[in-house]
Parts: sequence; structure tokens; C-alpha cells
Amino acid sequence: MWKWKGQYSINYLVSSTPNSHPDSPPLLLVHGFGASIPHWRRNIGTLAKSYTVYAIDLLGFGASDKPAGYSYTMEAWAQLILDFLDEVVQKPTVLIGNSVGSLACVIAASESSQTLVRGLVLLNCAGGMNNKAIVDDWRIKLLLPLLWFIDFLLNQRPIASAIFERVKQRETLRNILLSIYANKESVDETLVEIIREPANEEGALDAFVSIVTGPPGPNPVQLMPSISIPVLVLWGDEDPFTPLDGPVGKYFSSLPSKLSNVKLIVLEGVGHCPHDDRPELVHEKLLPWLAETFNF
Repeated sequence: MWKWKGQYSINYLVSSTPNSHPDSPPLLLVHGFGASIPHWRRNIGTLAKSYTVYAIDLLGFGASDKPAGYSYTMEAWAQLILDFLDEVVQKPTVLIGNSVGSLACVIAASESSQTLVRGLVLLNCAGGMNNKAIVDDWRIKLLLPLLWFIDFLLNQRPIASAIFERVKQRETLRNILLSIYANKESVDETLVEIIREPANEEGALDAFVSIVTGPPGPNPVQLMPSISIPVLVLWGDEDPFTPLDGPVGKYFSSLPSKLSNVKLIVLEGVGHCPHDDRPELVHEKLLPWLAETFNF
């Protein structure tokens, strides 16, 4: 545990092996919505063979604090990441994020000097803390009235509690996960429990409501041009949340032709969480890029 701002307990993991190269940059893994450190279960062991690997539970998730009445924002998570690098890691680090974790990493990198963030790996980056950010996607435009109505319902405590109780049932979670994973075999009982267990903790409902109904936060379209460090974008092409043909996917697909520091690799037959959906494919693309980019 690490104490953030002197008051919030933040859960983290650090893993390395005697073979970890002393000159290689440390890696920090940042999970997506509803997930936590164990969502990197299929990656930490492989990455730790060559790197010192840190993984963190963002505030509101996993075993980290879920303070009552806290207003969650993308900017707060980005600041948490920067403070963690400054106080705990204390070395220029490659940030590896999935979904909203990716976006938090982008915000952190845009606000940081290379003394803290040395590189970025984005796995199906989100466009905002919630879907209200993507107003130029016709699919979201159609759903906006429904999203606003859901916000209204979630701000009624009894209704929010009933919805959350339904969402965190094993069968509901399994169906949600099956819809966003392309490799259905990766959706096992362990994964369901990884998502479900923290959702039963005190403060989890408040976090859920705040995140779903809160401001979407900065848009990666505005942030990416200001980032000059090396960036690897890995994108599963069967992602229903942030599809390649949606505004965010199209934007990231266009980046390599505009920014020389960005490399994009489309992962075929992979969903929204590539690192857990097809970990061996992610490692096959990620490890050579890390070795080549950081010259060791």
C-alpha cells in the first residue's frame, strides 16, 4: 500500500526477476474500468522476466480506497499516476494502460516531463471516462438521451443500488465480459471474480455512480499532438466499446502518418482488453517494441 496525498491507500504490486535488465525502464500497468491489478494476471510474469513491473489499483477500484462522496475524474487518476512515479518508482517509466487506464496514461504523459514518463503503450484507449465523451459518433448520438436518463436514474440512490446489484451478479458480469472479449475462452471464473470481488466493497457503488455520471474528461485528440515520447498503440479489431471505425479508433489509426513517435498495430480477432484476451499476441508485439525503442 502507498498513501496518496497523505490520506488515500493505494494498492500496488511490484515484480521483477534477477534477469531484469538494470538499464531497462520500469513498466507501470494501469487497468481499465471495473478492473484491477489481477486483470494483468497473464502479463506480469512474462514482462517481469526483462523489466521491473509495477501495477496499480486506481482510486475507486480493486483494493485501493473507495472514499465516500469522492468525485472521480480522469485528471485525478492522471495525477495519482504521476505522484506514484515520483514517490514510489522514482525512475522514468513506460506506462501501459487499457481503456480508461490508457487515457489516464495519456493525460499523465501530456502533463509530465520525460523525467517521469519515458514511453506509452495504449491498449484500446478510451475517449473519455464514460461514453458521453464521444458525441461525434452517430451510435452515441442515438444513445445520448438514454445515457442522460441513466445518469438521472443513477443519481437516485435506491435505483442506483438496484442497478449496481444487478450488474455485479456473476451471470451479468460474465455476459458483459463475453461481449467485449473476442477469445471467449479467456472469460473464465477467475476473471469474473476479479471484476466482482472489489464491487462488493464499501464505496464501490459510489465510485460506479460517480464514474458513469461524471465528466468524461480530456479528449485524447487534444492531448496526443503534445506528446513527443515513443508511443505504441495496440488495438483489438473486435472491440464493441471503442471500435476501430469509431471516432477514437479512426483518430488513433491516423496518428502514425501524422506523428513519427507513434506506432500502431491492429490485433486481429481481439476485443477491448487485448492483454487478457490474447496475451501471447500482445507480448509478441510489445516486447520487441520495448527492446528496440529503449535500446538494451
